[in-house]
Amino acid sequence: MPMYGNESTSAAKPVFEMDKEAEDRFCRFVERMPPRPDGMIRLFDRGDYFSAHGADALLVANEVYKTTNVIKYLGQPQRSGPSSSTISSRGLPSVTISMTLTKAFLRECLTTKQMRVEIYEPEEGTAGRKNNTRWTLSKTASPGNISQLEDLLFSHTDLVANAVSMALKVQVREGGRIVGAAFVDVQEKLIGVAEYIEDEMFGNTESLLIQLGVKECLLQADDKRADHELAKLRTLVERCGVIVTERRSADFMTKNVEQDLNRLLDETHSGVALPEFDLKNAMSAASALLVYLSLLSDISLHGQFRLHHHDLSQYMKLDASALKALNLMPNPNELGGNKNMSLYGLLNRCKTSQGQRLLGRWLKQPLINLHEIKRRQDVVEALADDRITRDAIRDDNLKFFPDFHRISKRFHRSVASLEDVVRVYQAIGKLAKLIDLLSGINPSNPEAGALIDEIYITPLRQNHEKLFTYEQMVEDTIDLDELSSHNYVLKAELDEDLRLAREDIVRIRDQLDAEHRRVGDDLGVDIEKKLHLENHQVYKYSFRITKAEAGLIRNKKQYIDLATQKSGSIFTTRHLKELNDEYTRVQEDYDKKQKKLVAEIVTIAATYTPIMEVLDNLIAGIDVTASFAHVSMNAPAGGYVKPKMSEKGAGDVVVKGARHPCLEVQEDIVFIPNDHEMRKGSSEFLIITGPNMGGKSTYIRQIGVIALMAQVGCFVPAEEAELPIFDCILARVGAGDSQLKGVSTFMAEMLETATILRAATKDSLIIIDELGRGTSTYDGFGLAWAISEHIATRIRPFCLFATHFHELTSLEKSLDWVNNLHVVADTRQRSEGGKQERDITLLYKVEPGVCDESFGIHVAELANFPESVVKLAKRKAEELEDFGDGTTDESLSKVPKLDTEEGTALIKSFLDTWKERVESQPDTMSEEEQVAELRRTADEFKERFEGNEWVKSLMEAF
Repeated sequence: MPMYGNESTSAAKPVFEMDKEAEDRFCRFVERMPPRPDGMIRLFDRGDYFSAHGADALLVANEVYKTTNVIKYLGQPQRSGPSSSTISSRGLPSVTISMTLTKAFLRECLTTKQMRVEIYEPEEGTAGRKNNTRWTLSKTASPGNISQLEDLLFSHTDLVANAVSMALKVQVREGGRIVGAAFVDVQEKLIGVAEYIEDEMFGNTESLLIQLGVKECLLQADDKRADHELAKLRTLVERCGVIVTERRSADFMTKNVEQDLNRLLDETHSGVALPEFDLKNAMSAASALLVYLSLLSDISLHGQFRLHHHDLSQYMKLDASALKALNLMPNPNELGGNKNMSLYGLLNRCKTSQGQRLLGRWLKQPLINLHEIKRRQDVVEALADDRITRDAIRDDNLKFFPDFHRISKRFHRSVASLEDVVRVYQAIGKLAKLIDLLSGINPSNPEAGALIDEIYITPLRQNHEKLFTYEQMVEDTIDLDELSSHNYVLKAELDEDLRLAREDIVRIRDQLDAEHRRVGDDLGVDIEKKLHLENHQVYKYSFRITKAEAGLIRNKKQYIDLATQKSGSIFTTRHLKELNDEYTRVQEDYDKKQKKLVAEIVTIAATYTPIMEVLDNLIAGIDVTASFAHVSMNAPAGGYVKPKMSEKGAGDVVVKGARHPCLEVQEDIVFIPNDHEMRKGSSEFLIITGPNMGGKSTYIRQIGVIALMAQVGCFVPAEEAELPIFDCILARVGAGDSQLKGVSTFMAEMLETATILRAATKDSLIIIDELGRGTSTYDGFGLAWAISEHIATRIRPFCLFATHFHELTSLEKSLDWVNNLHVVADTRQRSEGGKQERDITLLYKVEPGVCDESFGIHVAELANFPESVVKLAKRKAEELEDFGDGTTDESLSKVPKLDTEEGTALIKSFLDTWKERVESQPDTMSEEEQVAELRRTADEFKERFEGNEWVKSLMEAF
């Protein structure tokens, strides 16, 4: 269950302040509003709280308050019968929601629930927010476009994932299609473009969406020439969990895009004929994106962006199926679950928001450059070798660094405060210690020390030196002694009026302390432990006395009771109220006097934002690699190991004692390691059979996770590991129905498999689990055989194929590089009630060879099926084992269907030949003569019989 801030949902809620006439007018206004699309929430800003109405009120009640008892019905109830009206038979369902809860709720909507948001405010010139009936749309937001609500919702909460928006333009040509893509990451000040040839499955586009972590995608709504392609593209985008927003064709016009981009790009990119401008489809997409995000209307963003040409080939390709199969990212629909169930959750021991964002990006963009992979691994190794220094960096240093990107944006928008200036100053004070710690690392690999110096220490030191004048400015202008009281004020000596106002503040504070002592003496309580003077958010300066002593102030007129809370009773005195009012007045006067000076300081601080953003990237990199090292050294079973990597297509997969990193850390699990050995030419295609729940799926998935971790630069859960670089990981590990989109389980399975067959290369890693289960046994086996044979003979990648079709294991006989493995189950016979029963123990070990049983009924017993159902299942299974050709010879079940069909035709030809010869005789043949003719015909067919496995097995059975 999501938590909405620190405010209790059971606290007093704001109350509507509308008279009956105003309620009726407001209800009529809501009735006239256009229907709310699915996936959108509408709120009304009433000043110090918000309200929601109709379906939105029900959503807020259920999500925030967890009850519909908070619903109030406004306006005149409907007197007629059923209606589609927003107003029910009881009135307009409405609910109020405080500012704190609204912020938390909307953050949840935009990040986890992937919803759009509309905020309405009173029209200008109307009287008040609370009793107003004329409203206008003032702010909108979506997962990929949060700029209008960013300052409201994320002012004190850092983003752990960037809001990336993308637009796609499809151009259909004879024989193919070209896709132009543009994306914007406002947090990183990045505008990216890409243009590429696409296949009919849009595999490159899917990889691009995954790599960039896109939240929202713009598609053209009215391009008749590409309607079919856009429909397929929309389905793919939604399958990746990305919101689709349709835009009109006019937004995709490229007339002014070059000029618009030059206004947004920084001085190193703007004003020159950039090669990216020649990507016409990408520029078309960029034009639509700039219009949608309204970037040009925000002056603070001008000259801030860099232009990036994204090259898909620089990273391992991942599709939505691989993302799901490898449990790469947390499932947003499983809130509050075990974070170690996803690879991101397991590896995320980052101390900063920028580190968490970078980790998500690295996991979705595994490297394929061997040199860069080894550099990351060497840094992780250096941090892993030195635990004391690593812990000091993480626990005593990194956690104090703010999100420089967020603060830089506040500086650019001129909404930064003295607190932001001070937070940067305090972070600068930590840089020297961080540099010393990094310099003190003594890795076992000497090259790693030089690498840390090159990647981190030298740029940190250079940028730290550039911030010396920033530190001087803060120390000369801000009263740092006041920080202990959480007061962010300028030094009084900067201005004479400021000095006088400061003296008044100090005088009043002294009087507040004196009143605190006086009341403590009057009540006879300890002012340090039992009577506290607090600057309360609501009551300002007031006293709080502990519950045990609360009776001391009852029935005493000199003490004014304000509130009773769990922490004690809040009260005041007349003199304290006077001092409070005077303090508020003097503080407001002081704030006015220092406002101009603060603006000048913030303006100066804003000139340092380029340095802050460089520092942000450096801090993020240190944070992620330190997190990798921490997880690697603290994992079960002796931790992780540094994998040996080889160039793409130049190595084999040899992993000793491999483990699944997420499963081994779950409670009450003793993980059984297994080896992986896949060598080109001898064991590149593995068929894994074995019992249900025996560990087949875990075995094939863990090698995918290990390969991805290695190419991210992390250590891997194993005793030893040698891996080549894979260009992509493709997976088919289970699909669910999607009836709303008209896609069955089997169709989803076939679509995923079609993607594999089209996208895989000899340098890919393919993981297939239980292919062909969504249709009849014969069709399923036929497809599984054809697909595995195609992969094994025409593509020749490394492939793991887990299956219950034991007939598939005969592929090993015809292809030298296909090997059979099975997960081991120990079966023992026991006697119970005069009957022989089997005890089955799953050992979770993988060994060479074939397992010819699935033990499905045993799994049903583990699931506590009724005993009668289990007995009936066993009886029917035994009947089916003997059904069909009248033989129980198990070797027959291992013959491929192709041999069976040829054998059946051969037997039919043999019998037809014998019958024709018998009937062709002029006289009726005796029984002995017919048998003799049968033997002669059989001798003629003998060589052909021996050439067919099915017939051969059949003859042996006789």
